[in-house]
Amino acid sequence: MQVVHTITDLRAALAGVQRPAFVPTMGNLHEGHLSLVRLARQRADVTVASIFVNRLQFLPHEDFDSYPRTFDADCAKLEAEGCSIVFAPGEKDLYPEAQTFKVQPDPALADILEGHFRPGFFTGVCTVVMKLFQAVFATTGGGVAVFGQKDYQQLMVIRRMVQQFALPIDIVAASTARADSGLALSSRNGYLSDEQRVQAMALSQALKTLAAAARQGGNLAELEARAMADLRARGWEPDYLTVRQRSDLLAPTDASQGDLVALGAARLGGSNGTRLIDNLEF
Repeated sequence: MQVVHTITDLRAALAGVQRPAFVPTMGNLHEGHLSLVRLARQRADVTVASIFVNRLQFLPHEDFDSYPRTFDADCAKLEAEGCSIVFAPGEKDLYPEAQTFKVQPDPALADILEGHFRPGFFTGVCTVVMKLFQAVFATTGGGVAVFGQKDYQQLMVIRRMVQQFALPIDIVAASTARADSGLALSSRNGYLSDEQRVQAMALSQALKTLAAAARQGGNLAELEARAMADLRARGWEPDYLTVRQRSDLLAPTDASQGDLVALGAARLGGSNGTRLIDNLEF
């Protein structure tokens, strides 16, 4: 496995490669990330994984400085999975000057749900992903990029960006990896105590309950409010628990029919606690 730190060295490592598979990460890798790498290896002979904690997608009060950085352990895990190249740029490698040109996603998709509670988040995501795509694919004529379905809205935003810019990249969605308890795997799960890991199962359970109730019909706003209240009673601080159309993440006219998804985001451990997200298609 080759480790490179600059775009120039990455492109040199990819010389002669056609259609690599790419897995972008912020490091602190867990089984969910590794499942993306395994899926990527099924799609291409050469697999590239990036490790970069992107400052642009963190709000000022969020955990950019404290976000876990476990580079050596990450590289060992990637090598064990057969990853071909690790691209690990420093900030000056990826942003040699202030990034004043940014990718602004469609507000109709990007300013709701996660975008509402984390304003500017998807601008930061799209900007870094576009830059990473250019670093990986500019000399290869395109390829495959694998993203996890746990970040449901992010996956949709990236798909739309690729479509609208006519990028020669196939976006592959990987199912959410879960612990035996049902908890969606996340790097931020490392912030949870043992007791909180047990409590954290309540988020996926709340989404299952909400989806089951929505299938039966009734007033969706009331069902969502009840789900929020139930989770709040368990000591959470929810941002949203909602049912949306999979096609555009807008509220459905009839929640008992169609391809829908229940999405939730909530903090466990008070206002400064760990923020977890999850979703359930139904």
